[in-house]
Amino acid sequence: MLTAVLAWLAVLAVCVAAVLVGQTVRTTPRRRPRGPAERLGLFLSLSGPWLSVLGALGYGAGTGAWVAAAAAGAIAVTTVAVTGLVLAAPAPSGGSPRAGEG
Repeated sequence: MLTAVLAWLAVLAVCVAAVLVGQTVRTTPRRRPRGPAERLGLFLSLSGPWLSVLGALGYGAGTGAWVAAAAAGAIAVTTVAVTGLVLAAPAPSGGSPRAGEG
C-alpha cells in the first residue's frame, strides 16, 4: 500500500514538473503565428501530462496493478511532455544570426 502511494506521488511530481516546463513553450515570445505542429506541441506540453496521469489512473483502476500503472504513467508523462516540447519548438531560421561576422 505504501509503495503504491509513494509511486503515485512520484507520478504527480513528474507531471507537475512536466507542466511547468511546458509553460516555457507558452511564454516564449513569438514573431509569427504558430503552425499546426507547434499548436499540437503546445497542447501536448500543457495538457498531455495531465491526460497521461488520467489514463494511468484508469489503467490502475481497471487492472488493480497500481504500482505498474504508476510506472507506466511516469513514462507516459515524460514521453508526452518531451514530444510536445519537440513539436512546439520553432523551426530553425537558417543559421546563426552571427554567421558571416568577422
